[in-house]
Amino acid sequence: MPTTADFLQYTQWSGIATIAFAVLTILAFILKWGIRFRLVGTTGFMIVLTAGLFSLSLVPLSRTVIPGAVKYTLVYDNGSNQAVIATTPEITPEELEATLRQAASNLYSYGRLGAGGNNQLTIRARTIIHPEPGISIPVYLGKVERTLVTRADPEMSVEVYLDKFAQLPEAKA
Repeated sequence: MPTTADFLQYTQWSGIATIAFAVLTILAFILKWGIRFRLVGTTGFMIVLTAGLFSLSLVPLSRTVIPGAVKYTLVYDNGSNQAVIATTPEITPEELEATLRQAASNLYSYGRLGAGGNNQLTIRARTIIHPEPGISIPVYLGKVERTLVTRADPEMSVEVYLDKFAQLPEAKA
């Protein structure tokens, strides 16, 4: 995965190409070449491309990796203060806690707004069990609450519902 330093390097090369196309466009207008208007479009595209690469060089694209966390899928996110992730039914309580911490870190964004003024992001973890063929039941295994004010939340609250693990097939709790 490219890092911010890589995108800064790409921005530099794209900036050089943009300047070259701008010079070529000016030269095309002076010499009245037939492709001069195509060069205007190409130069405009290069400006947009360079700006996009520059913005990617400012924002880190890395995800947090917490030891013991398992793969999860984001199944609901209102873009504000609530999200739901799905895990496999074979998850253990320890893996769930690590997974909730990882999801809380990965889903944090400065663009989220706390609805109702509570400034808390709540992420619930659920799995689907199938007690009988043709029947699916969602089981909520835990939740994490973190602040939306700062990225590093020392008071993050992780709650694992140990009683729900008894409902899982092959419960490891």
